Amino acid sequence: MEHQVRSSVQINVSAEQAWGILDDFGGVEKFSVGVETSPIISEKNTGLGAIRHCVFYDGTGVHEEIIEYEDKKSLKVVLTEHSMPLKTMYAGFRVEKLTETSCEVTMCMDFVVKFGLLGALMGKLMLRPVMKGVQKKLLSGLAYHAFTGNTIGSELPPSEELAQALAS
Repeated sequence: MEHQVRSSVQINVSAEQAWGILDDFGGVEKFSVGVETSPIISEKNTGLGAIRHCVFYDGTGVHEEIIEYEDKKSLKVVLTEHSMPLKTMYAGFRVEKLTETSCEVTMCMDFVVKFGLLGALMGKLMLRPVMKGVQKKLLSGLAYHAFTGNTIGSELPPSEELAQALAS
């Protein structure tokens, strides 16, 4: 059974600026909580076929390859070589201009949990809420990094600092 989780955030930066950060495919550690490094391991730095290896602060890692790419609009990655109990995992981002100085970024995750019916139940009851939390942290980190230029690291900044980056 496939599960889908979707979240959006409105950010006080231009769509071009937000896209530039997402398109810096090897720079996800600048805005993603928990990602320590994310070197490119393919010939391409971005676009279809670009692959990065995300290493988390806990020592685990994942490969992410861009499988769909619309310049200045959206990208979708497939996650492989990970220790999560997943058969498949995809994550995508879409950037839409709201005004000259604000945009909306939407993140969508699609995944299938291993273990048949038990996995489907685990996905619905446990992993969907976990993935929703991951999305909220990642999008908050993106907003904060885009607005301030500061790198996130292993924890999000306080709520009052995050609020400045979010469009109301």
